[in-house]
Amino acid sequence: MAEKQHRWKIQALSALLTNAHLTGFFTGKLYKGRLKGICVPGLNCYSCPGAVGSCPIGSMQAVIGSSKFSFSFYIVGILIFFGVLLGRAVCGFLCPFGWFQELLHKIPGKKFSTKRLRPLTCLKYVILALFVIVLPMTVVNEVGMGNPWFCKWLCPAGVLEGAIPLSIAGSGIRSALGPLFTWKFCILLGVVTLAVFFYRPFCKWLCPLGAFYALFHGVTLYRFSIDRDKCTSCGACAKVCKMDVDVRKTPNHVECIRCGNCLRVCPRGAIRISMFQKKGSTQHETSN
Repeated sequence: MAEKQHRWKIQALSALLTNAHLTGFFTGKLYKGRLKGICVPGLNCYSCPGAVGSCPIGSMQAVIGSSKFSFSFYIVGILIFFGVLLGRAVCGFLCPFGWFQELLHKIPGKKFSTKRLRPLTCLKYVILALFVIVLPMTVVNEVGMGNPWFCKWLCPAGVLEGAIPLSIAGSGIRSALGPLFTWKFCILLGVVTLAVFFYRPFCKWLCPLGAFYALFHGVTLYRFSIDRDKCTSCGACAKVCKMDVDVRKTPNHVECIRCGNCLRVCPRGAIRISMFQKKGSTQHETSN
């Protein structure tokens, strides 16, 4: 239980620090200081009135759709840094929208497993490739600039963190809302509804940032390992995993967000955090 409370505190602190410009929620004015040029690790809308940093996916689309390649190296470099250092632990600890879904899932009611829906996890890779990379790169206007397709058409965090707070704070924003807002609000409503019954549906099926970090699961420095001398194959870790991972077989699966539930329930303490341990350096860690 202590580990679970520890993660909750980190998630809350991360969400607060990511959106530390609290006065923006009352004034409707965005923070435009120097920190806005730095990408935060988790999914957090640039247009959120509290945001003090840039959204990594929005920034990636912006540079892919532009000709400033030196800046694109900076953006991709930051994402690769987080991917190599933490991988999808970013999703489990540092992403405000991921935490939002977890809070929704705590609403009392019947919960459903997503194991039979596992093929849907491939959708986030399609969204990453198509909406974040291919379309901004190839569909451009008369001056050669591409649109931020994911942010504009699909991202529910943009509505939750940007459009809704800004429309509440300013009547001018409310009067400008149109069909695009309605479309994205429906997407947000769908994600919110699904999150009550399914654990982190957006993270599992649709999030391109999670897909990007998953690409580093084989090299990320923050890893789990299994001590085969202690493991009895009781299956407790697989039963408690809400990301549908069989921890015994793949402790560093692409869907693992390092929430630590498996460490907490293992009766023999066979699952370990192996920070900075290279893959294959111990006989106790299974291959992915």
